[in-house]
Amino acid sequence: MINFNGTIIPNNSNSLVQNRAFLYGDAVFETVKIIDAKILFLEDHYFRLMSSMRVVRMEIPMNFTMEYFEKQIIDLAKAKNLENSARARITVFRNEGGYYLPVNNTISFLINAESLENKLYSIDQKEYQVDLYTDFYVTKQLLSSIKTTNKILNVTASIYANENDLDNCLLLNDSKNVVEALQGNVFMLKGNKLITPPISEGCLNGVMRKQILALAKKIENLEVVEEIISPFDLQKADELFITNVIKGIQPISKYRKKEYATDLANILVQKLNEFISIA
Repeated sequence: MINFNGTIIPNNSNSLVQNRAFLYGDAVFETVKIIDAKILFLEDHYFRLMSSMRVVRMEIPMNFTMEYFEKQIIDLAKAKNLENSARARITVFRNEGGYYLPVNNTISFLINAESLENKLYSIDQKEYQVDLYTDFYVTKQLLSSIKTTNKILNVTASIYANENDLDNCLLLNDSKNVVEALQGNVFMLKGNKLITPPISEGCLNGVMRKQILALAKKIENLEVVEEIISPFDLQKADELFITNVIKGIQPISKYRKKEYATDLANILVQKLNEFISIA
């Protein structure tokens, strides 16, 4: 028997009792964007998931190929009539058993999907204000670069942002450098130099981050680098924007008293849409 919200019920009536993702955050995940029954940047998502599973010592089933990964997600989208434009999340968790030390490293997975309003990426022109979150810090380690279900820092910082009428927060690592936003990677334009923190600083190895780096390097007279961003650099920047696969690019319009342009962000969104339209 277990006690669930004050009621004694049979142990087998609650699926979370032995779920390791719930008990220990022993899970990794990928969130993908679907357009016209295709997963954008499929290879990048699949190989990042495989890499994440290897990092946390999960056993990858022999049938868990990229084609299998794609089929499981698309089949669900089609079953829900969402294949036109949707977001889907696949969560892979170690099977139940054990405490910190698992009984074995076999896995199960769960996929959910929901509709998206727009196929193509666009920029919302409304004000988007951010500030630093300094209560807790991202650690500079490999685990910070993969998508695990241990996101309590992001949850707590999201509550902080909401309480302070902010649209987002920028997270710092344990060296007090800017590493990312709550839901994506951060880019800073300073003159003709586009900067994003290197993965070694503790930021997520983002799929959209990779696309934006590649697209930006094709823009004439734009230097694209992976360098440390200090909080002091933010006040000197011309543009700041956040990237993730679902939103694409989200320009930051204001950080404290500093306001930013959105010219490069608009160019990159156009190039991103051109890229996915021919892919």
